[in-house]
Amino acid sequence: MAASMDFLSNPILISSVFIPLLLVLYSYISNQLLPQQHGKKYHPIGATVFHLFINFNKMHHYMSDLAEKYKTYRILSPIQGEVYTTDPVNVEYILKTNFKNYGKGKHTHSVASDLLGDGIFTVDGDQWREQRKVSSQEFSTKILREFSSVIFRNNTVKLGKILSQAADSNQIIDINDLFMKATTDSIYKVGFGIDLDNLSGQNEEGVRFSRAFDIANNLTYKRFVDVTWKIKRFLNIGFEAELRKNMKIVDEFVYKVIEVKLEQMKKSKDDCLLLKKEDILSRFIQFNDRDPKYLRDIILNFMLAGKDPIAISMSWFIYLLCKHPKVQDKVAKEIIEATNMNQEITDVADFAARVSDSALDKMQYLHAALTETIRLYPALPVDPKVCFSDDVLPDGCHVNKGDVVAYLPYAMGRMKFIWGDDALEFKPERWFDQDGCFRSESPFKFTAFQAGPRTCLGRDFAYRQLKIISSVLLGYFVFKLGDENKVLSYRTSINIHVDGPLQVYVSRRSFQNP
Repeated sequence: MAASMDFLSNPILISSVFIPLLLVLYSYISNQLLPQQHGKKYHPIGATVFHLFINFNKMHHYMSDLAEKYKTYRILSPIQGEVYTTDPVNVEYILKTNFKNYGKGKHTHSVASDLLGDGIFTVDGDQWREQRKVSSQEFSTKILREFSSVIFRNNTVKLGKILSQAADSNQIIDINDLFMKATTDSIYKVGFGIDLDNLSGQNEEGVRFSRAFDIANNLTYKRFVDVTWKIKRFLNIGFEAELRKNMKIVDEFVYKVIEVKLEQMKKSKDDCLLLKKEDILSRFIQFNDRDPKYLRDIILNFMLAGKDPIAISMSWFIYLLCKHPKVQDKVAKEIIEATNMNQEITDVADFAARVSDSALDKMQYLHAALTETIRLYPALPVDPKVCFSDDVLPDGCHVNKGDVVAYLPYAMGRMKFIWGDDALEFKPERWFDQDGCFRSESPFKFTAFQAGPRTCLGRDFAYRQLKIISSVLLGYFVFKLGDENKVLSYRTSINIHVDGPLQVYVSRRSFQNP
């Protein structure tokens, strides 16, 4: 049976079988059905879900091109209606004005539940509110903020020592791989209270888990565009077989960690010590120590939110600074001035010790450059919601109950009607007002951290970690691309990963002439 269903794993065969049929349906629906449904106005049809499938590797470019033409458009799917928007007015309506009518829904939960369970990114209603409340309390604690900052600074120093070796040997190094390893080590220490030590690669179990989690993340995203995924899962073939294998590794690791942590905390008889637990898992055990599945889902959602976005943003940031060396020099000059660095320092750890909280607060141009990077390369390029009841968006077009209604942070960062004719340019200066002060934009225009009731709780957390990593590395090193003509692309997954290695040369920066 599995052999006879191999065509389900072959995109060329799928396109040859299904595309002609869907094009017939496309013509029929677009010309006859939608315009005649009780006189309702619907968004124009841009493509079909199979177009997304066959354009999977360049999907965000494809959807951005459609957005330039339509702003808001429909994608035909045999599963449900799909509406995609880059219109900030529609985004505000979905995320704030009529928030109760748009949520994750059953579709998103079914697609992502194998990986994320009933975590905050897959649930609505009371489940979401409970986790949101508890998470909000945790992210606001001084203990977590200080603990996480120490962890990120320590792992940045470890990364800096690897870069120092590369600088001494004039060796090209894959900074993308190192960012993924360093942030993985940091997030798992903050989340679980354990050291994966991916940077050294000596913890084989940790490396195996980290690799399985990344693979599961990528394969889960394929479910959003492959309408045959449930068949593949039932038959255990294609990417669903690979997903199941990797999820087994992920779950075995996580449940083992939870079991050990629960046992450790049960042995602790000091309530005061218990309240001072720093890692996320220990703190959530205080709220619920009876349900390992609840803890598993909480932690994996936190990992997804905290690991990839920081590493992804740093990789794109270094790439853009290599492409714009004057911006890199300006960022470095600000860092050196903010840290009062007036002498040569030959150890990256000594430099990191000078990066204080007050120094980070002074780095407004760094903040703007990071924000500009996130505008162009938001970690989450597509954010889907489900419409719970028939509705009319502010642009006057109808959406039906059960429709997926998604906004497109990646495409929105490239829309000239939002950012002007220079939308595709990397310009940190766009974030400053006439007085030279950083100016925030509407979260319905700059949507990388969502908006409304679901605004990202970790936004300040993320900026803090990004600025710690950036200030240490850019204050101490100069970065150049191994191939200055290379144009980087993304790898399509839940997050917008750099596709392949990011090869760079590093050299020590002169503090007298940044």
